[in-house]
Order: sequence, then structure tokens, then C-alpha cells
Amino acid sequence: MADDSTARRAELLSLLGDLPPPDRAVRAERLWRDTRSHYLLEKWTLDLNGLETVPAYLTLPLDAHSPAPAVLYNHAHGSDYALGKDELLKGRSHLQAPPYAEVLAREGIAALCIDHWAFGERAIRSENAIFKQMLWEGRVLWGMMIYDSLRALDFLVQRPEVDPARIGTLGLSMGSTLAWWAAALDTRVKVCVDLCCLTDYQALIETGGLDRHGVYYYVPGLLRHFTSAEINALIAPRPHLGLAGNHDPLTPPAGLNRIDAALREVYAAAGAPEAWRLLRYDSGHQETPAMRVEVIEWLRAWL
Repeated sequence: MADDSTARRAELLSLLGDLPPPDRAVRAERLWRDTRSHYLLEKWTLDLNGLETVPAYLTLPLDAHSPAPAVLYNHAHGSDYALGKDELLKGRSHLQAPPYAEVLAREGIAALCIDHWAFGERAIRSENAIFKQMLWEGRVLWGMMIYDSLRALDFLVQRPEVDPARIGTLGLSMGSTLAWWAAALDTRVKVCVDLCCLTDYQALIETGGLDRHGVYYYVPGLLRHFTSAEINALIAPRPHLGLAGNHDPLTPPAGLNRIDAALREVYAAAGAPEAWRLLRYDSGHQETPAMRVEVIEWLRAWL
């Protein structure tokens, strides 16, 4: 089982285009530090990929016992290219208040959020322009986004304030997909929470929903090798909470049914049926108050 999972992770990674070396050293420079009401905020610039620098926020709870658990927080898309990593500090309209930097800090959890390609301080070129150039160069935009996420984990686990044995990942929408891909590919992630984007690819095709996701989402040849459920199965037996709205067009209900059924079997076979949970609500593509409660309780229980 373990050997098969390792081989499947390598197969999944191989679909993500020409990536920089997986073992390249991450160079980091702290730009400034500021004390907020619930956390210490640090601004960093990271060299993750050797192609362009990556701005990042690291939040550290003020009253936490060190080393603290930490979350790799993944920002959403929403065509808000200016927001990027600031979502961690400011939230967004599809999320409940307060923003997750404060929520996590109150729980004694540190958080790291980077600007992904085309977002925040990296919104220098359009998403389409980046996608097209990478395609010419043999790269895949989604692959480079995932690569940055995995190298950001390298940075996070090396921080002396962080307990490397208690790393989680969390996100809404695009951030949700980043969360479950990162957890599938990297076993250092011990807990995964995804909000409103656990999408079954075949169901998206069946419902004519392909244009609901940006070009970043699409990986050449992926469907010849993996279903969404098979990617998520690589997270097992680590705890994974999925939260979805039954009226969310990005996560067709039939696809949620397929993923849930498949992962129930996978987690049961792994002897950890309690570590997989999919909760569905009478809502659309947004975090509900009930979802926020479940996120906090899941992190308390598992991280």
C-alpha cells in the first residue's frame, strides 16, 4: 500500500510539466515584522522556484507554546488577482469573518500564505499570458503553483516556531484544490481541510462546467491517469475534511457522491474511517457559519 502510494504520487507529479528540481534549497528573507491584536505578522520574500520571487505572510500566535502547529493557507481565485495572500489577513466576500489569520492564531496555530502565480504582488502578468508562455516552455501553470506550495512547506517546516509534525493545509475554492493536491503529494501535511472545491472532473464535464474554472486548473493528460477521488485517496489515512454546498456549480452533487463513496472505502480499508468526512450544506460557493465551526473543530481534534 505504501509503495503503491509512493509510485502514484510520483506518477501524479510527473504530469505537472517541467518542474524545477524538487530538492532545490529555499532562500528566504524577512522584510519586516509587525504585532497585531492576535498574532505576530512577518512579511517574507521567498525564492521557491528560481524563476520569480514569492512574497509571503507568516503569522505566529502571540500566546502559543512554541513550537506551534501550523497551516499552509491557500488563497482563492475569484478573479481577484490583487488580493492573493492578503486573503489570510483580510478575508474575502465568500468567507466568514473574522479572517483566518485571526481564527488560527486564537487556536494557537501559525499560518503561511504565499502569493501564487498571477496573484497579489505577482500580478505583474495576466494568468493567460503566464499559462501560454509556460505551455511553450513545457511547463504547466498548475504544476508550478503546486511546486511553489510544496517548496513553501519546506520553508514552513524549517521555522523554529513551527512543529513540523503538526502541519495542516486549508483553503477555499482554488485554495481548496491547492490544499488537497498538496496533501496528496506531500505526507508532511498531516491534516487537510478543503472548502467548496472538491470537484469530480468527470461530473464537471457532464454538467458543462469546464469554463467555471480558469486555465490554471487544467493539466494535460490528467484524466488518463487519475480521477479526483484517486488523487484524494493519496491523502489517506491522514485526516481530511471536505465542506461543500449542494448548490455550488463548481462541485456538481453527483461528483461529490462519487468522491465520498470512494473515499469512505479507502479510509475504511486503511482502518481510519473517522479521518474522512464530507459535509454538505444547502448553500452555494461560499463558506457558511456552520462550515467555519466545523473547520475549527476539525483542526482542534486533529492538529
